[in-house]
Amino acid sequence: MVQNLHEKYQKLQDYLKSLGSVAVAFSGGVDSTFLLYAAQEALKDQVIAVTASSCSFPKRELEEAKQFCREHHVRHFVVASEELDIEGFRQNPKNRCYLCKHELFEKILALAKENNIAAVAEGSNMDDNGDYRPGLIAVKELGIASPLRYAKLNKEEIRSLSREFGLPTWDKQSFACLSSRFVYGETISEEKLRMVDQAEQLLLDLGFRQVRVRIHENIARIEILPQEFEKLMQDKVRLSVYAKLKEYGFSYVTLDLMGYRTGSMNETLKASEL
Repeated sequence: MVQNLHEKYQKLQDYLKSLGSVAVAFSGGVDSTFLLYAAQEALKDQVIAVTASSCSFPKRELEEAKQFCREHHVRHFVVASEELDIEGFRQNPKNRCYLCKHELFEKILALAKENNIAAVAEGSNMDDNGDYRPGLIAVKELGIASPLRYAKLNKEEIRSLSREFGLPTWDKQSFACLSSRFVYGETISEEKLRMVDQAEQLLLDLGFRQVRVRIHENIARIEILPQEFEKLMQDKVRLSVYAKLKEYGFSYVTLDLMGYRTGSMNETLKASEL
């Protein structure tokens, strides 16, 4: 199995080398960090990292992305990508991610051209093929490379290799932009994005491993790992979380009994809409 994993990594390396030079869409998460590391190993200084800064991207994530690039001596560009200025985005349609990714990758493509970089790559993996991912339509339309999917690497394999290579993100929590916390059709606003960000940061500061705070109008639906339910139900923690989320602007605070899972907002979509 280890041999097969290393064969996949070699396939990834060969593919990256074939690109000649690459701009990596870099969020600082598990997948994009691994991709950036692999790209730098394959292409040396023919790699740049591009991170989007917006109100749906927490400052902690941006700072971690900057720190990684400094430590690994990667040229790093931060571009303003304010999703809320994109026509139709605030209304949170089902293709919200398509609108965002299309706008972002157009900016990265322009930046790559300015810096004589031949290709743009993003970090989706094989696990992303099984969920509703309209952003991947923009990836295909704009000719963005998906090296991790090309090498048929899934999240577990990426974490395993990241650990082997000593990357700090090997056990980092999975993250998606804060706009994904909104139920489809509910207007996304700066105020509500800030509420979600504060709520999730609170839970992370309390030591919860994997968190999402989904927002339904004025209701917070907390998703954490089921094995951490007991911790949240301790009176001191429960009452503190409740008081803080009320302070942030939520009227009601609930716990999702299914626990954390990716794409839970897609559960309301019919198969014909996916």
